[in-house]
Amino acid sequence: MSTYEELLIEADDHNLITKEKPLRAGKGRIKGNRIAIQKGLTEAEKKCVLAEELGHYHTAFGNILDQTSVSNRKQELRGRVMAYDRLVGLLGIIQAYQRRCRTLSEMAEYLEVTEEFLDDALSCYRKKYGIFTQVDHYLIIFEPSLMVMELV
Repeated sequence: MSTYEELLIEADDHNLITKEKPLRAGKGRIKGNRIAIQKGLTEAEKKCVLAEELGHYHTAFGNILDQTSVSNRKQELRGRVMAYDRLVGLLGIIQAYQRRCRTLSEMAEYLEVTEEFLDDALSCYRKKYGIFTQVDHYLIIFEPSLMVMELV
């Protein structure tokens, strides 16, 4: 799991300038080497936004704001998936289970992400893996609701 500070350092390492400022729309945006994050967000919100914008930096090409384009939607999704994997991931779900997190709220707090971001990540994993997936000796079940089982 990355902290907001670690994400800021990564952005700096890639010569990206990150600023918190008022935005007319959305919570974050990347243009060239500049990342803007909506001023006044919580630490967890800023972390989720910055992770996604870094995902776009690594995976997107050009202006992808026009989401009517299939290509732009695919690039948007790639950036989000990169953020989900970085801040949640299957191992993060297992670690939250090991720490006795039993609700989405507890998991989000443990992972230091928003509940909305966690819910979106779980939805993404549900689409990617189907009803369940196995990681080492753990079974992560996505349907009908999230469960983690340790296989003996």
